Amino acid sequence: MRAVVVHGAGDLRVEERPDPVARDGEVVVAMEWGGVCGSDLSYWKNGASGTAVLRDPLVLGHEVAGRVVASGPGVTGWEPGTPVTVHPAQAADGSVLPARLAGRTNLHSQVRYFGSAAFHPHTDGGFSELRAVPAHQLRRLPDGVSTEQGALAEPLAVALHAVHRAGDVRGRDVLVNGAGPIGCLVVAAAKHAGAASVVAADLSASSLAVAKELGADRVLDIGSGDQLPEDCELVFEASGAPAALGGVLRATARGGTLVQVGNLPGTAAPAALGDLVTREITWVGAYRFVEEISDALVALRDGLDVSAVVTHRFDIEQAAEALAAAAGPDSSKVLINLSGG
Repeated sequence: MRAVVVHGAGDLRVEERPDPVARDGEVVVAMEWGGVCGSDLSYWKNGASGTAVLRDPLVLGHEVAGRVVASGPGVTGWEPGTPVTVHPAQAADGSVLPARLAGRTNLHSQVRYFGSAAFHPHTDGGFSELRAVPAHQLRRLPDGVSTEQGALAEPLAVALHAVHRAGDVRGRDVLVNGAGPIGCLVVAAAKHAGAASVVAADLSASSLAVAKELGADRVLDIGSGDQLPEDCELVFEASGAPAALGGVLRATARGGTLVQVGNLPGTAAPAALGDLVTREITWVGAYRFVEEISDALVALRDGLDVSAVVTHRFDIEQAAEALAAAAGPDSSKVLINLSGG
């Protein structure tokens, strides 16, 4: 089978690997679509993503969907041809969460994630024609949800989790700062959850055009001189840029809530944070998701259309072009056709 493998910074290859065999508790999936994420780009560009550093070649990809091929011993209920997506996380340390974190499985201290070098041996991702997946990580696609849509369930789950962290958004006015793929999906998720209005802000006109298609009532082009609004009760910060935090905090109303969904750097960075205190802002983190991937599939089944977030599609042999496009200024979500069709 073919797989998209990063060997080091700037070294991406589409190479042949042995076909996987389903072991106890596993299901082999013929992957059809995969979405390129920022972590995939970071491994490709830097040979690392955050503190996770490549030590061996790694198959990229955690936003994937395909169809069941075969089941291993002890697995029932997954007929060949069943369309599925994958919950890419599983706890790696066997620990039990304390009562205060009950159900918040994204907060286990050690989590193995598809396409991650956080552990050694690394955890290969799903950018391959075939992948053996633990059956408990599979999620069946509802009728009417294609595998291309299924590949968007993981990033949509991130957005839905961020919206859940904000509490009840029904009837509320929302600001989303940062209109990359996750920010645009937060726009869609907030509208789906009943937000009265959503304003999206970014430096890129093309990104804002996607946000508009996904439901933003108004867009602000900061790169062209637009200013963030004042007194926003509920703000989602999706850019992950420390330099943006001062302005975003100032835009948040006194006593308002700011949900941080954009990944901030793990190293020291200057940021103006004074308004966090003087405006008594509630600043909430949003990390990955718990079971919102199932919520995402329900939303897609019920008609939530996020297809506008996809700006480019490439075949598996064009993986290098796909990542280059995803890193460029004029893309949102880039998909790779993993089936070779």
